Amino acid sequence: MKSTDKAIPNSNIGGTFKKEPTREIIFLIRKLMQGSELFTKQLNREYQITAAQLNCLLALYENGPLPPSHIAKFMMVKSSTVTGVIDRLELKGLVTRIRNSPDRRIITIELTESGKRLAENAPPPIQQKIIDGMKRLSDLEKEQIVLSLTKLTNMLDVQDLEVE
Repeated sequence: MKSTDKAIPNSNIGGTFKKEPTREIIFLIRKLMQGSELFTKQLNREYQITAAQLNCLLALYENGPLPPSHIAKFMMVKSSTVTGVIDRLELKGLVTRIRNSPDRRIITIELTESGKRLAENAPPPIQQKIIDGMKRLSDLEKEQIVLSLTKLTNMLDVQDLEVE
């Protein structure tokens, strides 16, 4: 047993210690959250960008210039979230807004040369690790994960929360 495992007194079954499931679930959720925070801190330290900014850069790098609404779909966030991300990336000189239409409300976002270099050299987003890992799972295993996570979001009463 690892030093991080917590055995429950009197739960010795067949010579092995059984961990209490609720504690293990909470521990694993905390571990996921900490992993995400560490990734974000590393990005900020090494590249001076956030995970959301990296996702925006990669959407543009992989798909070319896009309107903000399309970037939001690739990032799986609301358009209002993308506006702030684009504002910060523009201040850093990584993207530029282009108005090709007589209607000045219609804009396209494009990577600058600095933005392209960063997209080429930055580590893959944490979501990519999940995507790569999911490819190795069976359909049944994926369904089990979806069901379990759905139950957790329902328990936390966040099933209707919009992801930003």
